Amino acid sequence: MSRLQERISVTALWARLAPLPGGRALFTRAFQLAAPYSGTIPVRVTDLAPGRATADMRDTRAVRNHIGTVHAIALCNLAETVMGLVAEATIPKTHRWIPKAMQVEYRARARGTLSAEARLATDGTLPDGGALAVAIDVHDRGGALVFRANIDIWVTRRSS
Repeated sequence: MSRLQERISVTALWARLAPLPGGRALFTRAFQLAAPYSGTIPVRVTDLAPGRATADMRDTRAVRNHIGTVHAIALCNLAETVMGLVAEATIPKTHRWIPKAMQVEYRARARGTLSAEARLATDGTLPDGGALAVAIDVHDRGGALVFRANIDIWVTRRSS
């Protein structure tokens, strides 16, 4: 664990930065530095709390496919980004997690700015060598569900 991770949690950093002018953009950039794959898409974190994370992704030429819609892998990167956020906000520092499996469903053509929401429900008990499911829905600005993913994360207790 890095010194930064030891000093401040993702939810504490969000609580400090989100209310400030430009704070959400600054938080997003800090997260992208910690998880570089998330920097491959034009994303902005919009909300974060234990059990829930949301982010928007702009529709730019860089994320489009040959038919002018948002590329399937850009949608997967968006899903993995919000999954990582909700996992970091929900799984305590006594445990660690890693993605284990991902199932995706493309529901409609994805165009325009997209909003993703990840949900991770736990009853307070965590597995030590078990999976937790993260559900992700992605909607377009009109509210249509364009993409759905389920990502299983493998959770284990950190060794001391």
